Amino acid sequence: MCIKDLTRGEKPFPVLSAGNVFQTKSSLYTHQRSHTREKPYSCLSAGNVFFKSSQIIIHQRSHTGEKPYSCPECGKCFSFNPIFTQHQKSHTGEKPYSCPECGKCFSVKSSLFTHQRSHTGEGKPYSCPECGKCFSESPSLHTSEISHREKPYSCPECGKCFFRKSISVTHQRSHTGEKPYSCPECGKCFSMKSHLYTHQRSHTGEKPYSCPECGNVFHRRSPSFTHQRSHTGEKPYSCPECGKCFSVKSNLLYTSSEISHRGEAIFLS
Repeated sequence: MCIKDLTRGEKPFPVLSAGNVFQTKSSLYTHQRSHTREKPYSCLSAGNVFFKSSQIIIHQRSHTGEKPYSCPECGKCFSFNPIFTQHQKSHTGEKPYSCPECGKCFSVKSSLFTHQRSHTGEGKPYSCPECGKCFSESPSLHTSEISHREKPYSCPECGKCFFRKSISVTHQRSHTGEKPYSCPECGKCFSMKSHLYTHQRSHTGEKPYSCPECGNVFHRRSPSFTHQRSHTGEKPYSCPECGKCFSVKSNLLYTSSEISHRGEAIFLS
């Protein structure tokens, strides 16, 4: 491939593995991380890691509470532009993405893709390149990838190992009982700053995680994921005995699946 000058409107930096070309060297380096899976930007508060610096800037809003996007209809503010855009559809009722199998409509394309798995049977499309284990959601894949990283920092109390020193320090508080982060409203203390931020929402009423389909809002991200399955129909948890599937893991563990197969009594209040 011929390397040409930027001033002529060409993209001079090729990526040999994918064939893509980029106008700046920094864009090339950022793209290459999608192949190497390098995530050099780390949040000191929560330990999350990111491919790009712009991603960590957006993530930090979950800690600072910054919400630069305001809905002109109801005045509600959002930290992230995609969530803001999804929210606006809850006012218009727009659902432009329809399932070709059953005709069910969705306001965001990702919900449609998740729903379509209920027809195709492709329940776990995310595969870990290290161990080959498959997952229904990308956060679970990310957790698996982290588990395979080198873990040079070990806890002197229990021997558990960690890939980042800050996480090791936080873990050691579970042994010492140290809780250095206190709530200014009620005085409750926490071992992690992110747990304090989540707790403070119980005082402020802030619910930063919204469902793109119906507009329901949540204090934490995990209940938001669980709720969205009520729209998509996704049931990622299956019983190994009978194959019955569930949208919530607790239903698999405590209702009529695994417990009933073991012959244990179920008491419902």
